[in-house]
Amino acid sequence: MANPTVFFISDGTGITAETFGNAILAQFEMKFRHIRLPFVDSVDKAHQAVRQINHTAEVEGRRPIVFTTLVNTEVLEVIQDGCKGMLLDMFGTFVHPLEHELGVKSNHRIGRFSDVSKSKEYHDRIEAINFSLAHDDGQLNRDLESSDVILVGVSRSGKTPTSLYLAMQHGLKAANYPLIPEDFERRQLPPALLPHKKKIFGLTIQPERLSEIRNERRPNSKYASLENCRQEVSEAEAMMRRAGIRWLSTTHKSIEEIATTILQEINPERLIY
Repeated sequence: MANPTVFFISDGTGITAETFGNAILAQFEMKFRHIRLPFVDSVDKAHQAVRQINHTAEVEGRRPIVFTTLVNTEVLEVIQDGCKGMLLDMFGTFVHPLEHELGVKSNHRIGRFSDVSKSKEYHDRIEAINFSLAHDDGQLNRDLESSDVILVGVSRSGKTPTSLYLAMQHGLKAANYPLIPEDFERRQLPPALLPHKKKIFGLTIQPERLSEIRNERRPNSKYASLENCRQEVSEAEAMMRRAGIRWLSTTHKSIEEIATTILQEINPERLIY
């Protein structure tokens, strides 16, 4: 039997519907076919969405799952009245009961990013992303005092994706530095980082996994050899211990888990949600 089809319908970008829906679907050990229908912001578009959902139901012989975050009641009613899918209206499920409990009407704002031009948080997030890109892989030493966190570790241990996640998801200015043979010879962290020790967090990784990752980038090179990976990881971990910085292994952790641990340990003053 084909993988169940899941629709994510929103009158905005659909990011909220997808994030929430995927978190729920992750509880089930099966694959789903995802169909995104963003910007369904008119009755006509709602009818088009209904036709697509119902056609899928007929072809597959079972109800698709439909996650919605629709603010416009007319648009939502078209979906509710016409679609033959299993409808999960997240605003109806969570926002309306909260309105009743709090005694306050919600903003009923279409889309998380509908007023970005006026949002200081949005501009702070963009600034954090630009900072993290500029300070990726030790490219720039300048302005490190304004960083929220500085990640260190051997090449390909997960520093760049973690830095970008922290910037994009939480608006943190995250720099990252690779630990290289010259650092191991000096037996200390890169000199530019020493004044900012409280902001430093280390990432390590099992040598076997590191070798696999590096071989995808540079097959059969000394850089990717298991022997070299073992040496680098051992030197990096020893350096982190000597420096007294916090660190964790990324081998079996997702970016989200890594970032959450860093936030708990570093506890930056500024966070955006």
